[in-house]
Amino acid sequence: MIQIRYLSRADVLAAGGADFRLAVEDVREATRLLRSGKASMVAESVLPVSGDARENAYGLPASLGGDIDAAGLKWAMHRAAPVGDLPSITSATFVNRLSDGRPLGLVESALLTRMRTAAVTAIAMDMLPKGTIRRVAVLGAGAQARAHVEMIRALFPEVTEIRLWNRTTERRDVLLTELSDGNGPALLAAETIKGAIEPADVVLCCTTSPEPLLGPDVVRPGRLVVQIGYNEVSFEAIVGFDHVVVDLWGDFAERSAKSLFQMYRAKRFEPGRVSADLSQLVVDRWRPPEKSSIYFSSFGLNLFDIALAARVLRQAEMEGIGALLPFV
Repeated sequence: MIQIRYLSRADVLAAGGADFRLAVEDVREATRLLRSGKASMVAESVLPVSGDARENAYGLPASLGGDIDAAGLKWAMHRAAPVGDLPSITSATFVNRLSDGRPLGLVESALLTRMRTAAVTAIAMDMLPKGTIRRVAVLGAGAQARAHVEMIRALFPEVTEIRLWNRTTERRDVLLTELSDGNGPALLAAETIKGAIEPADVVLCCTTSPEPLLGPDVVRPGRLVVQIGYNEVSFEAIVGFDHVVVDLWGDFAERSAKSLFQMYRAKRFEPGRVSADLSQLVVDRWRPPEKSSIYFSSFGLNLFDIALAARVLRQAEMEGIGALLPFV
């Protein structure tokens, strides 16, 4: 009898799904496997669910060999804002063992999506010289903003201040209240974008804004801007950075709503201008010259979702976490 393991959000947490150090290593290992040809992914399937370009259902398949030994599919539904008691994003990942095809489990994976996204940001932040990141601006007050604040607390103890800005101040204040437990760097409310980014060494864009929020004045020597959301960084700003870095330049450049890929399709950015991708950061240890301004466009790669889900399923199996369901 073949059984599969179902993991709820609580099960994912019990199996180590919220450990940022493990998530970073998952991303690093998946990147190494992709570089060596032992991992693969195909273009995501995108199903529009409304007239809003931010509202789609996504099917993201990938496979990873090596010790991860998994093939899987993440299915995610994205809405521009929460509806009723539902979050703006719901997702689940189904995983098979790659070596023999055995179905392993189904994992609630909105949390893991946030973990892998923040883990990529952590690797991007590691580009900067150690000890130079003191102040961080986080734009947004949703789940990604929360995950990035928690990631900074867990992985960057040298950060002394995080400034939070959001278009809706009420949501910003709720997030500040929920995160203000007295631990880690000071959390400050920013009333304006300028007030958030002015002192920042790193700017993390975690919004769903359909229109650019940041212009050329965001570019500053030694500053890293990471775009996690959709369209926060203007073309004029991107032109001004010394280095443009991506997690990967793939077929999604032809249809993604992210700023950099819109700029490419508008024939205002050539792929040859990309200084490095994630594999060069992880495998080759590429680093920008000191005092460079850097723009990092984070698309979010299928194989990271599968890597994290596979690791959590392995841990859950060892600890007997989750519900076993009959399959065949």
